[in-house]
Amino acid sequence: MSEARARLLASASRLFYSEGLHSVGIDRVIADAGVTRATLYRHFPSKDDLLVAYLTAADQAIRAGIETARTGKASGADAVRAVAESIADGIRTPGFRGCAFLNAVAEYPDPAHPVHQAVLTHRQWFLEVVTELLAHAGETAPEPAARHFVMLRDGAMAAGCLSDPAPVCETFRLGVEGILKYRDTPVVPPEKAGRASQA
Repeated sequence: MSEARARLLASASRLFYSEGLHSVGIDRVIADAGVTRATLYRHFPSKDDLLVAYLTAADQAIRAGIETARTGKASGADAVRAVAESIADGIRTPGFRGCAFLNAVAEYPDPAHPVHQAVLTHRQWFLEVVTELLAHAGETAPEPAARHFVMLRDGAMAAGCLSDPAPVCETFRLGVEGILKYRDTPVVPPEKAGRASQA
């Protein structure tokens, strides 16, 4: 990656995350990065290209962080806990403004837009990784449990930038422990559970 591209992406990433995708214009990124307009358009032909590059960089950082968190753990459950702790660490980081991907999709709700597509790609990967981790931890129904984990994570990310992150992170960790505690419990569809309670 060229120095100019790296500066542009660093400036764009910081500004987009802290101030929003629509509110930060190309001129602001150019000024912050200290490059010319021609340089920006040579690397990113449109603002959409720059937005997708920002989300791609965020995705790569999260992938690397999760790989680091899960590596070398003694058990599958410890790997799940380590990933949860890495998420909690992010929420406690100064300047935290929620999930970059949830923030982005709120600004670009059209499913066909490249930004929306980048968000969906990241979230599908994250769900698959958590499903795999929970399967290794002995979860008998890893995909529903992984969806539960992702919902807990989404809630923690949203709440973590609205109030004191300490109790938010503690609640998130307790929720993950609940998933692990009941990982060997068979999943009963709601309609069958209702019939069983009436019997």
